[in-house]
Amino acid sequence: MQPFSYHHASNFRDAAGLLAEPASLALGGGTDLLVWLKEGLATPRSLVDLRDIEGLREIDARPDGSLRIGAAARIDDLATNPIIVERWPALAAACESVGTTALRHMGTIGGNLCQRPRCWYLRRNISCLKNGGTGCPAATGENQYHAIFGGGPCWIVHPSDPAVALTALGAAISVGSTNGTREVPIEEFYVLPSERMEHETILTAGEVVTAVTLPAASARGVQRYYKLMQRGSWDFAIASLGLARRESGEVRLVLGGVAPRPWRLSSSIEEDLASGSLDEADAETLADRALYDAKPLSKNGYKVALARALIARAIVELIRS
Repeated sequence: MQPFSYHHASNFRDAAGLLAEPASLALGGGTDLLVWLKEGLATPRSLVDLRDIEGLREIDARPDGSLRIGAAARIDDLATNPIIVERWPALAAACESVGTTALRHMGTIGGNLCQRPRCWYLRRNISCLKNGGTGCPAATGENQYHAIFGGGPCWIVHPSDPAVALTALGAAISVGSTNGTREVPIEEFYVLPSERMEHETILTAGEVVTAVTLPAASARGVQRYYKLMQRGSWDFAIASLGLARRESGEVRLVLGGVAPRPWRLSSSIEEDLASGSLDEADAETLADRALYDAKPLSKNGYKVALARALIARAIVELIRS
């Protein structure tokens, strides 16, 4: 592991200044970052610890009915928070499905949303597009867990469970730096490899996630989070799905584990579901439509069937509710 300096930030202004320095990285729970450091996949000059900055771990219900979640809030805080469990249960369920009990108590929501891909080629430092190589070995290699949507020229999948639920709930991400704070819809926060190769988000040098906001409009209604794993627990999603039907009737369906970012289904499918004119016999047809643009690789075609099953299940539950 390359030596680096450690800074304990007492306020965000100091943290932003430190993060603006070249080769500085933010430290939250460290559950993913420390692995990157140990394996030599990240070589920062300094780490800036954000965990004790005032307000960064708070979960605040606002008068307008929205909820602000500080980026340093632990995953377990979200899984067990009574307001989230009651009003945004899809997020609580997604957080409950993350890793092990120990990881949920250590990992932060900001870190979870910004964690790097789990591609075994990248993680083992095998030459690939993400680490400066000239090609993607997964394209023709061991690609069982790679993307069936949005891939090319790199076929990573984003590993975050909460990101899928938050996309279904229409969350906004607060991004802070020395230039202040900006709000970004979560659907604009993640980028495809074809748009940006060196990172999976819009964050630039010196920027860090400071909070996540859930809108009042997404509270309650019908919400679900489904996750399929190779093992029964403590694993990343092979395929997952976040479902939200707002009290206004708007429907949002988002797949996880199948694309480089949370993959929202087409608006036409969501609008058909919101119309209320469907019956259970339509579930299979809509699920087939949702997978029409899937492009599986040589060894991950099974993900198409899994995603189709999740979508059909969600549609049936919506129709019955």
